Amino acid sequence: MNNKILGVALGLAALAASTAASAHVDVGICIGIGIPVGVYAPAEPVYAPPPPVVYAAAPVAVAYGDYDDWRAREWRERREWRERESRRHERREHERDDRGRWGGY
Repeated sequence: MNNKILGVALGLAALAASTAASAHVDVGICIGIGIPVGVYAPAEPVYAPPPPVVYAAAPVAVAYGDYDDWRAREWRERREWRERESRRHERREHERDDRGRWGGY
């Protein structure tokens, strides 16, 4: 009977040790022997001053070549064509009105 109890106790100890190891728990022995040890506080942090502020002109964006989208270019060309045709048509109507070809008096 004593062997069974001893076996169970060793099994539980092994299980507890493996659980402690898997839980990343550090087991340490703290013995206070009574040797006086000086305790030193860390030095106060020293902060460097921030760098000086420098003001400069904003960079100039320079685009080389034609980087616009072909769809935008297509729409722009169509709009310009429609405007030219509209002006041409209005000019022709105005010339016809001036010549009296619309059956005026």
